[in-house]
Amino acid sequence: MSERNVATDSQAEFDQLQKKLVPLWKSIERFNQDPQTIVVVPSMSIDAIGSGALMQAFEERFLFLLLLLRQPRARLIYVTSQTILPNIIDYYLDLLPGVIPSHARPRLFLIAPLDGSARPLSDKLLDRPRLIERIRSLIMDPARAHLVPFNTTSREKELALRLGIPMYGADPKFFSLGTKSGCRKIFMEENVRHPLGHENLGSKEELIEAIAQMRAKKPSIKQVLVKLNEGVSGEGNAIIDLTGLPPVVPTGRDDAGHKEVSTQPGLTIPATTSKERALLEERLRAMQFESKGVTYESYMKTLQERKGVVEERIMGEEFRSPSVQLRITPLGKVELLSTHDQLLGGPSGQSYLGCVFPADTGYAALITREAAKVGRRLAKEGVIGRFALDFVVVRSNGKWEPYAIEINLRKGGTTHPFLTLQFLTDGKYDPDTAIFTAPNGQQKFFVASDHVESPAYRTLTPDDLFDIVVRHNLHFGQTRQTGVVFHMMSALGELGRTGLTAVGNSRDDAKALYDRAVAVLDQETRSDGDALRG
Repeated sequence: MSERNVATDSQAEFDQLQKKLVPLWKSIERFNQDPQTIVVVPSMSIDAIGSGALMQAFEERFLFLLLLLRQPRARLIYVTSQTILPNIIDYYLDLLPGVIPSHARPRLFLIAPLDGSARPLSDKLLDRPRLIERIRSLIMDPARAHLVPFNTTSREKELALRLGIPMYGADPKFFSLGTKSGCRKIFMEENVRHPLGHENLGSKEELIEAIAQMRAKKPSIKQVLVKLNEGVSGEGNAIIDLTGLPPVVPTGRDDAGHKEVSTQPGLTIPATTSKERALLEERLRAMQFESKGVTYESYMKTLQERKGVVEERIMGEEFRSPSVQLRITPLGKVELLSTHDQLLGGPSGQSYLGCVFPADTGYAALITREAAKVGRRLAKEGVIGRFALDFVVVRSNGKWEPYAIEINLRKGGTTHPFLTLQFLTDGKYDPDTAIFTAPNGQQKFFVASDHVESPAYRTLTPDDLFDIVVRHNLHFGQTRQTGVVFHMMSALGELGRTGLTAVGNSRDDAKALYDRAVAVLDQETRSDGDALRG
């Protein structure tokens, strides 16, 4: 999604605003009860969200932040495109441990431009100066307020400037560090293992040459991934199958008489022959896209506009896709927050569907150490806020081998379930042992997904959902600190979709609870689904 035109001469003003985060953060870390205002604008600038209903659901995905109202003098301003149903707000406030909802409710302010389009929420606000003034009027003390966005583009930067408060998130000037090409550059410079590949590619010819060079260096490559620089959750990815191609035969010259070419110091590979180029172009035109409705022509046009990378697709009999979540505080401290095993799906298994927490202890500490290298580098660059690193790991000769594949300089699909668990239990994650422990000494685990969906679920309202989970004893209970927490409930009626986090006292318990919750929803709506199909 293209950026809007915003002020380009405001960097100094923004930098001054950001300095206010330092004393505010020190106050927050002291756990005092000083008043503060948190302005949540969960705006998403993602092409894949094509409907207003889905956009609203994703904006509501971060309603777990209402749990910040546990702080008795905190005020929370939560902005969404459309008005949130009151019963959904009540659902989250009732989850607050140790807080009287009637005390928290007056400190919560819900703002909506009543714009149901799929445009980014920040654009909707910037187009409505009176609404921005309304938000400003609700901020008691700008020196003790900050903006919490989902991702950080020039839109959110401009919004922070107009509100006169700092933004807790990466300055958009660091955007390139989170692109697919920028990630590979950091991985190389910080000695973080990553797949063989090439970056900053913008044409068919560059792609073909890069793949030829990869085959020359590693003839055993069976598949490569092409990734658009700005793709998220697997969107923008495509697979090229290289199986069955003739082996690369070093000849010293190509069929036009050109000499061997060198792409790296000390590495010489044969120039691409016209026959190999023709075969690779044939495979390129047959590549499989992760996103629906994408054509070769449209994909190559976007590649030319945004550029991208091509890299070996790491494969193996035992293959996992874990991630590490980190944050860099305004004080410059790198904190290793959590690890997850990602649940992937889609046509080629590259689309993010959900996660399991924590990641397998067989490799959790291993990927955390690699992620720490990137965290230190980003802190040195001046980045602040939450971000995540995606990995793939394969077991070889009984040993897990990690490959870093992506830096997400924003909140992501693992942010809301982990913070939900943290806020509800007051537990802590130990990055050395990959264990999350509640204050009572009980370990905690969860399975979460944003893709609990069925056409039959369209018959449900949020009230129906609440009734079902209470009757089947699925609701999260503070006494046992296990159960199911739902999100994205506003997508039920139109899309038949919701999300949930199932918290258990073991990995198996969390998985069983998740499966039971989905089975109950299916059972409760089966007759409704039959009626819909009829």
